Amino acid sequence: MRISKKCRYALRSIFELALRDSGQPVKIHEIAGAQNVPPRFLEVILNELRHAGFVDSRRGNDGGYMLARDAKDLTVGEVIEYIQGPISVAPDAIGRANRNAAFFGDDAFKQLWREVNTAISEACNSKTFAELVEFERTKRETCAPNYSI
Repeated sequence: MRISKKCRYALRSIFELALRDSGQPVKIHEIAGAQNVPPRFLEVILNELRHAGFVDSRRGNDGGYMLARDAKDLTVGEVIEYIQGPISVAPDAIGRANRNAAFFGDDAFKQLWREVNTAISEACNSKTFAELVEFERTKRETCAPNYSI
């Protein structure tokens, strides 16, 4: 499974909103700058995420985007599945059951790919954006800056 650029940008934008979760809207250019996402593409992505119920938007001078749900209730898997569809590393291997030639081992590999897909899906569906933000904050607090020249 490859995570598309669009999906990575969607994940990073929701991460940024979770990081800044103060109840105040965040402007597109602030999200784009913090996460290095092209602002025009981000506008399209945030609009899709708004229609899906992941983010809310507010118009006007004080407008912008904010999470529609608590970051503790929003998982990485939900966003990936909305943007790209089901999480799967080997969809072709599972769907080849009715091909002309069946080979010894096909069933064993199909079962293996199901297990791999399930493990990846469970990992993504169990990780919330609140957990990711907490991990990032903890990691940054424990790393000493290196000011050597």
